[in-house]
Amino acid sequence: MKSNVIRPRPAQSDEALAYFQSQLRFETDCWDVHYALNNNLFDFVLLDVRGLEVAKKGYIEGATLMPHPTITQARLKHYPEDTVFVVYCAGPHCNATEKAAIKLARLGRPVKKMIGGVTGWLDEGFELTCD
Repeated sequence: MKSNVIRPRPAQSDEALAYFQSQLRFETDCWDVHYALNNNLFDFVLLDVRGLEVAKKGYIEGATLMPHPTITQARLKHYPEDTVFVVYCAGPHCNATEKAAIKLARLGRPVKKMIGGVTGWLDEGFELTCD
């Protein structure tokens, strides 16, 4: 009898490699964002896409507050077309990042999701800024 862990069978190595490499095109993690922000590597714009009232209670320093419903071409006009946006929300239980990423992609903007969101940020021991 086999466990549910290996049923169905794992993907072939070449398929797994392609899959996991492709994930990195769509996602980044809290550690990589934290490292970049703390080493002046500002080659992306970090967007907090939660509601303003929630975000003001605690957000990542350096993030731009832009709730996902407010993402429009007009709001993005001062960013160069090739600006990479990294979006985050409350955490794995929140889908605001996906909503924001869909909007940004529809507007033709490069976008990645910061996996873990605020929950992941705090789990890693990083701090939030409050207004």
